[in-house]
Amino acid sequence: MTRQHLESVLAGLGPVAVAVSGGVDSLTLATLAHRRAPGTALMVHAVSPAVPDEATARVRAEGVREGWDLRVIEAGEFADPAYRANPVNRCFFCKTNLYGAVRRVTDRQILSGANRDDLGEYRPGLDAAREHGVRHPYVEAGFDKAAVRALARDLGLGTVAELPAAPCLSSRVETGIPIEPETLGFIHAVERLVGGALAGGGVGRAVRCRVRAEGVVVELDPGSLAALDAERRAALGAGIRTLAPARLDGPVRFAPYRVGSAFLVGQREARP
Repeated sequence: MTRQHLESVLAGLGPVAVAVSGGVDSLTLATLAHRRAPGTALMVHAVSPAVPDEATARVRAEGVREGWDLRVIEAGEFADPAYRANPVNRCFFCKTNLYGAVRRVTDRQILSGANRDDLGEYRPGLDAAREHGVRHPYVEAGFDKAAVRALARDLGLGTVAELPAAPCLSSRVETGIPIEPETLGFIHAVERLVGGALAGGGVGRAVRCRVRAEGVVVELDPGSLAALDAERRAALGAGIRTLAPARLDGPVRFAPYRVGSAFLVGQREARP
């Protein structure tokens, strides 16, 4: 699990296309692939309503700073009814559309930023990657998330190394509730509102706006949740309600952050 081992994996792949989402994993992989052999790596970033504008801006900024060969494309998943229905394997349809879109612009070996920590969770997107022949250099080199962050610091990527985990916005919508661009825009606005009201940041902080059947739940890491007294919760709740689309008229509550808590396995997979 060393940088040299990872570079050895990359060296054996030939020309590559790195799917860059804008998070620490893919940005670090793209940077290493480019610096190791300039001109042999194409970076591909897909935009969609599920990708925050900040992520796209971060990719563009890193691309300019590093001198990447960067292609920005449309992911296309919102044209797929199977994705928008938000079944339990929604990520499979998301990644199927993503890798299909990447393949349409390049015949290079596609790489993802998945690391070994991702293998311990239910990740239907990895099934889509397998079907498209996608390689995961971090997994092959034995890198977990902590090792990726250490590599980002070693590469001098500054704040990128400390970016909090940020799955796509669709991951905040409870399984079976249809994925709508309007809903994702609301989720993003809520997370910006709440995040802006909290002091600090970095690796340990989490802000997730979950859209559930019973209403909106804002999940926070323990420190952030403890910092919100009743008055601040009421004020934030009122602000969130002003942002909500008309059909999201349920209550707003705050709760401890739980990874993947909007993901319901073995429960309802479709909702009228």
